[in-house]
Amino acid sequence: MIGIARDLMVQEVGFSMLRSRGIDLVAADSPNAFLDKTPTAVMIRQILGSVSQFEKAMLVAKLKGARDRKRRAGVKVEGRKSIAETKPVTVELARKLARARPKGGKRSLREISAELAAAGHTTKSGTPYAATAIKLMLCERSK
Repeated sequence: MIGIARDLMVQEVGFSMLRSRGIDLVAADSPNAFLDKTPTAVMIRQILGSVSQFEKAMLVAKLKGARDRKRRAGVKVEGRKSIAETKPVTVELARKLARARPKGGKRSLREISAELAAAGHTTKSGTPYAATAIKLMLCERSK
């Protein structure tokens, strides 16, 4: 039998609320488990709720430990991949275009975007990168 919640207090409050509204819970593996009001049935329900809460806490701790280990190893754990991670060649070209112009001066972000598009470096939808995306490309630290 599994509790109706992974937190014992939530389970007990939820169970009491459902019972006060006239709703009876029926467990698939033990139909009388929630219907009995005996001290033994209450104890079993609470013990199973406690075990469920413990399992959740252990799973959360294991997942946190795994994320922390990956972070210490220098691996990105959360979030979507940046353009630098998915298209390093595009970012390198954007940086190269931002450095120098044939006759001096700096290119604008929109000019860099147009040059990238002319070289075949576009977004997934085939459009030129927005100026904001170019700015992020130039500011990111590549690993």
